[in-house]
Amino acid sequence: MERILVIEDEGDIRQVLEYNLRQAGYDVTGVERGNAGLALARERPPDLVVLDLMLPDIPGLDVCRAMKADARLRKVAVIMLTAKGSEIDRIVGLELGADDYVTKPFSVREVLLRVQAVLRRSSAGGGPDPVEPVVFGRLRIDHTAHRAWVDDREVALTALEMRLLWTLYQRRGRVQSRGTLLDDVWDADPENNTRTVDTHVKRLREKLGTAGDYVETVRGVGYRFAAQPEDGS
Repeated sequence: MERILVIEDEGDIRQVLEYNLRQAGYDVTGVERGNAGLALARERPPDLVVLDLMLPDIPGLDVCRAMKADARLRKVAVIMLTAKGSEIDRIVGLELGADDYVTKPFSVREVLLRVQAVLRRSSAGGGPDPVEPVVFGRLRIDHTAHRAWVDDREVALTALEMRLLWTLYQRRGRVQSRGTLLDDVWDADPENNTRTVDTHVKRLREKLGTAGDYVETVRGVGYRFAAQPEDGS
């Protein structure tokens, strides 16, 4: 049974989320403070955290930052709960490695769908995996092990960043619109949240460093992974 940790200080919202997630078949624990949530996550890492950004002790962004800095929690999926209009917080959260966000007020059905989609992405990967890592110029990807290296330096990627990288790599040389990436990587409505793609591509490029140029921007359309590395190999 997949474990979900809900960190939300508003009691009514937390209880509604806990009840409905349990009804959907998840093992759910709820807390109202960020420090308590971090302690529980470190004691027993969950599969997913539903994280409110406005908490009474520490900001939700700091909770997300601490999780992504912890080797045991780095790959735990995070869905942020944000107030309507707090775009900057959403962008920062996505840059820190959060997998998705839901804006308050929200429907429980929407949260359940987002949870299902994120957990499915985290567990299923992007289709049949190669037996051995693939090498593309300076970049090496072991999708089966969820690991990537640039010039033999391992790059720490979240589950969503790995899925984005793998999707782009598999379609190298072909332009992918933001809507297509939202649909295939995020399982999201391609009419919404195109800024989400831009934010994650920016973060992925930064992490890839010298191999970041393999992810090319096609202005007015979307993104394309280079057909060949710079050395033509």
